[in-house]
Amino acid sequence: MSEIQHLQPSMSADFDSRNLDWYIDRIVQSLVFIAGISAIIFIIGIFVFITMEGFGFLLEDFTFREFFLSPFWEPSDEDAPEYGILALVAGTASVTGLAMVVAIPFSLGAAIFIGEFATGKLRESLKVLVELLAAIPSVVWGFIGLSIMNPLIIDLFDVPVGLNVLNAGIILGLMAAPIMTSIAEDALKAVPDRYREAAEALGATRWQVIFKTVLPAAKNGLLGAVLLGVGRGFGETMAVLMATGHAVNIPSSLFDPVRALTATIAAELGETAVGSPHYQALFTIGIFLFIITFLINLSADLIVRGIRKG
Repeated sequence: MSEIQHLQPSMSADFDSRNLDWYIDRIVQSLVFIAGISAIIFIIGIFVFITMEGFGFLLEDFTFREFFLSPFWEPSDEDAPEYGILALVAGTASVTGLAMVVAIPFSLGAAIFIGEFATGKLRESLKVLVELLAAIPSVVWGFIGLSIMNPLIIDLFDVPVGLNVLNAGIILGLMAAPIMTSIAEDALKAVPDRYREAAEALGATRWQVIFKTVLPAAKNGLLGAVLLGVGRGFGETMAVLMATGHAVNIPSSLFDPVRALTATIAAELGETAVGSPHYQALFTIGIFLFIITFLINLSADLIVRGIRKG
């Protein structure tokens, strides 16, 4: 009888401990679920907000032909305001395209070296360096374009102004390179080692293994890295605003100043009357940008998930 009385407190303590662990586990699961679903809620909330702000323009002043096919962006004209974003789209596309020309070779080269050649402390140091480059604020890159690249382009190419497509493309390419390098390295690491071993067993050299086996096997992941870089280029604001020259213009050369969609919103939103057609037109540009960047990032995410599952 005394032994039963002695065991009862111990059993009660174990039961209370299991109950406490169960409650803690449920609380942690709930917090993780809320944290995960909050990102989706925030994205939906942002889209609803910008849609509501631009809805009046879409209903009253929006015409597809003028908005997408006209190069004239003159919303402040009191007599005949024009809301054409063709020149803005051309400026954004030209800067982003040049940025990819700059970023893709650097990113793929860095990813190949880190993933296939570097080992030990060198590899870890390079990965940390890439992460540090990704952490540099965009306004700092903008200052580099404004104070360093601007006079350098003027001296090298004998042009009157160095704030142009070339300047912004180089800066944006350097900004996009770190994230592209990280995703590309993950894609290379996802290639099974047996592919490399089989190629080496057939007598392939190190470079042949990389170019004939590893890169083709990782092509989906590499494409995902490029698409993420494109999304970064389309969505960048401050660096592009500071390095492009901010002129509404369809570029005909690398030395033409341009204006990007994001830079237009950043520069003009604070100077427009809330609820005016100009204000609503800027939010309509935001809707267009949101849809484009969302589709680009979604495509990249699906591609990267596909290569990881494969």
